[in-house]
Amino acid sequence: MSSITIKTADDIVGMRVAGKLAAEVLDYIAPFVKVGVTTGEIDRLCHEYMVDVQGTIPAPLNYCPPGYTPYPKAICTSVNDVVCHGIPGDKVLKNGDVVNLDITVIKDGYHGDTSRMYVAGEPSILARRLNDITFECMWLGISKIKPGAHLGDIGFVIQQHAEQAGYSVVREFCGHGIGKVFHEDPQVLHYGRPGTLTELVAGMIFTVEPMINAGRREIREMGDGWTIKTKDRSLSAQWEHTVLVTETGYEVLTVSPGMPPPPAFIQKAAAPQTVGV
Repeated sequence: MSSITIKTADDIVGMRVAGKLAAEVLDYIAPFVKVGVTTGEIDRLCHEYMVDVQGTIPAPLNYCPPGYTPYPKAICTSVNDVVCHGIPGDKVLKNGDVVNLDITVIKDGYHGDTSRMYVAGEPSILARRLNDITFECMWLGISKIKPGAHLGDIGFVIQQHAEQAGYSVVREFCGHGIGKVFHEDPQVLHYGRPGTLTELVAGMIFTVEPMINAGRREIREMGDGWTIKTKDRSLSAQWEHTVLVTETGYEVLTVSPGMPPPPAFIQKAAAPQTVGV
């Protein structure tokens, strides 16, 4: 618990700004994700928008954790069976390709981190269902966030929903604390048991970013040292928000006008109770 930074009021203000800006990059790029575009072009457009329009810094560019080579691009573009950390390049999107765009910007020292799924052309029924279930998994996890809850509560509902749909949860990658540091404690597993792991307290900020595979959960790393694919070549999907634990529940920080709204069952649960007259 001691290694988890509880954010101050000023930190929270900074994180709201960074989160909003990260989400706005995903709004901006949406019309460009279509058949015939390369992932490198998507990266170029996002990079220019961040630097020239927003005045933000793309956090992944030259990011270099111990044991890695520096990440060479501004965003991650993970297509079809790529689970995460797909490096943008000359790959051309074809009709039906699904792609996760993962954006992290730095503004005034604070990191905003979010990702969404996009489709070039018309998705297959499988791809649409996988995207939908993964989106629901993320929101189910977020819905468990409040003081006194545990990280295991988040992982449990995500794992349960994914596996009931016949899918699997990637274990090797997880959500993470975030603030002035890109990746910090706690680790937020997307599987687990209720009532286990760290107890949540107001002022924590972390990501919820389940990676769900249509097939088995096993993964393989590509030769570039970054790109992760499903071992069985099945489709993979991921959605991500950065979330603040508030005194009464949670606040999603990566919000923007074009953000897909939460599923209806989340909105209904969050609706204020009104007393009939």
